[in-house]
Amino acid sequence: MPAPADNLVEVENLFVSYATGHGAARVLDGVNLAIRPGEIMGLVGESGCGKTTLANSILGILPGNAACPGGTIRFRGEDLLRLPAGQVADGIRGRNITFIPQDPFGSFNPLFPIGTQIMEVMKWKSPRRSAREGRGMGGFFSRYPRARRRADRAAVLEMLRSVQIAKPQEALRKLPHEFSGGQRQRLMIALALLPQPKLVIADEPTTALDVTIQAQILKLLKRLAKERGVAVLFTTHDLGTAYEICDRITVMYAGQDVETAPVDDFFRRPHHPYTVRLLESLPRPGHDLREIGGEVPALVDPPPGCRFHPRCERASEPCRCERPPVTPLVGGHEVRCYHPIIPPPLPSPASGGG
Repeated sequence: MPAPADNLVEVENLFVSYATGHGAARVLDGVNLAIRPGEIMGLVGESGCGKTTLANSILGILPGNAACPGGTIRFRGEDLLRLPAGQVADGIRGRNITFIPQDPFGSFNPLFPIGTQIMEVMKWKSPRRSAREGRGMGGFFSRYPRARRRADRAAVLEMLRSVQIAKPQEALRKLPHEFSGGQRQRLMIALALLPQPKLVIADEPTTALDVTIQAQILKLLKRLAKERGVAVLFTTHDLGTAYEICDRITVMYAGQDVETAPVDDFFRRPHHPYTVRLLESLPRPGHDLREIGGEVPALVDPPPGCRFHPRCERASEPCRCERPPVTPLVGGHEVRCYHPIIPPPLPSPASGGG
């Protein structure tokens, strides 16, 4: 993990469980994650591996049946799990940390114009809103200072142009159903960037879109994030999507982080047996598909140690008893494995290989 001074977000040894009718589901098991300012960190893994729970933990929006028995989530040096809920809701969530959901249509009220809904968000989350406005005001019925409203509206129109919404003044008068799926996701990107956040959490934001629109949205999100110096936590189960947009990737399996690497190194030189098998399961010209044998373990009574060990051909007794520590490798690559796969060295430029 990079040095703390270099990180915008640091998740350390985070545990999260959900109460269910069959017992406590241990959804996150000592997860570590670091996000640097301005980088796009991919969080990949199969459905149910804990990606969304980790994202929601950072946002502070876990459901009522969730418990967090251990760990820290530091954002700009402050542990979000120890801050008062009101401070997180008013000063961090929706301002310094924002969110792009999977389903943009479900995030808008179908009864009100887009402009009304965006300006209501800006009333509370605008970067121009002063601390004095939040004291002693009348809650929902608090006034919206006229000068700030004009400045916020100008910022909204400019942002809609940046996300390539045509005729933004007319767009503000439309209802959500009058936009296509791709346009609604562009609006959600605009909403996420308008507060001028330090971190945007994008939870599989292209899942509901067709392939052509997916590519456009990924390109747009990457460009805007880099232009504005905004960090992005991008969760996805699609490794191709992660390759297109991410600077680094962390792969999760059954609630555990298993490997983190810069994106090119991740795809060219994976070290964890699960990562290797995951990449081998992708369709490639001239290669047979290789499935991962066995099943993902239940999280109510998961196996001890490395949770991949029941499916791993390299597993030994330590793998079954104790989770491996983080092993730092060259170039910012990290793996949690007692028996990592060491690929052959890449050919040097002088050798003429590759």
